[in-house]
Amino acid sequence: MSRWRWVICGFLFFATVIAYVDRGVIAYLKNTLENVIPNLNDKTYGNITSAFLAAYAIGMAVAGGVTDKLGTRKAFAIAIGLWSVAAMLPGAAFSVITFALAMFLLGLGEAANFPACIKTVAEWFPKRERALATGIFNSGANIGNIVVPLVVPTLVVLITWRGAFVVTGAAGIVWLIGWLIYYRRPEQHRGVSPAELQLILSDPVEKLSTVPWRRVVPSKEAWAFAIGKFLTDPIWWFYLFWIPGYLQTAFHLSLAQNRAPVMLAYSISIGGSVGGGWLSSLLIKRGASPNVARKSTMLLCVLCITPIFAAPFIHHLWLVVALLGLATAGHQGWSANLFTLPSDMFPKAAVASVTGIGGMMGAIGGVLFQKGAGNIVYFTHSYVSLFVIACLAYPLALVIIHFITPKLEPARLDSQGEAEITA
Repeated sequence: MSRWRWVICGFLFFATVIAYVDRGVIAYLKNTLENVIPNLNDKTYGNITSAFLAAYAIGMAVAGGVTDKLGTRKAFAIAIGLWSVAAMLPGAAFSVITFALAMFLLGLGEAANFPACIKTVAEWFPKRERALATGIFNSGANIGNIVVPLVVPTLVVLITWRGAFVVTGAAGIVWLIGWLIYYRRPEQHRGVSPAELQLILSDPVEKLSTVPWRRVVPSKEAWAFAIGKFLTDPIWWFYLFWIPGYLQTAFHLSLAQNRAPVMLAYSISIGGSVGGGWLSSLLIKRGASPNVARKSTMLLCVLCITPIFAAPFIHHLWLVVALLGLATAGHQGWSANLFTLPSDMFPKAAVASVTGIGGMMGAIGGVLFQKGAGNIVYFTHSYVSLFVIACLAYPLALVIIHFITPKLEPARLDSQGEAEITA
């Protein structure tokens, strides 16, 4: 049997790495930029990250539908081409407004990454392997966050902070060339053996080839996913945009000294991303229903996240890093399973659209949280309330998801545009 589905998963992994590098450079350089960009402080930094997330929400509103319509090959190529150019633009920024504009354009382009990745997984993997594949490509977020402190300080020394934005942004162009050369749907890919194609297509044949938004939006299954994203995505954005600066300020670290703590925290989180996907896939292979497998794994992830409320009360750097690593690992395991819910409950033709709706809600929650975080830190000089919210968001989300979809049954989308649950 050939293994091309895992090669495709590798492409998704590297696309996610690039996306997180591009959005993570500004977070790592936050304190440096405050010294060179007029009026840049915690409050205006919150406005800049909110601009990124506002565009991300707008992009998510259309990215899923566009991906379902154009197909993953074309949609992904257009998206990464646009966001790679946008990722270079902060290198030319000279004020808070121009930084916000550059990040806004970056958010528009990167919005397509996860809808395209999730749809690609649904096309290339049977249901029993999807959580593992999602966990693998989703771990690219952690690797991207590790790459930033690994390469950005060196780039700043060699070619200044402006050059760092340009070089990291250009990496997406390299990925784009490989994608256009090698990607095809499994039925059209010459490298896929009959045995692998049979495995990929082993799930029951789906009757729906297209599903318009008007048939997806009323579905309570779509809103279970969207509410989960709305409550928990903002916490990941908080870790991404604020933690490097928090560690640097709280423990009086230089840009170079901050490298090891940030890298270690995100290195720990890799285990959560891959492990969370592996665990639920293993449970399904051993006879558990997707409902039991997904939710029990998500509950375990919640237990890993809850100790994070203690972080601002601890004054030992490496203990804080350990708590952050455990929390980010929990989030990534949670995310790997949350991202599989659309493909568990919806036909492939609707997966990107549902993912886009959820991503849009997550970005809207992120905008609200970023605005709040900027004002809280600026006026109180404290992160306590932010870490408490980071602790409570996940158990609340799991309770709501279970209440709305107690069995994770597939949504039946009828011709009148209403969503019903199959018996």
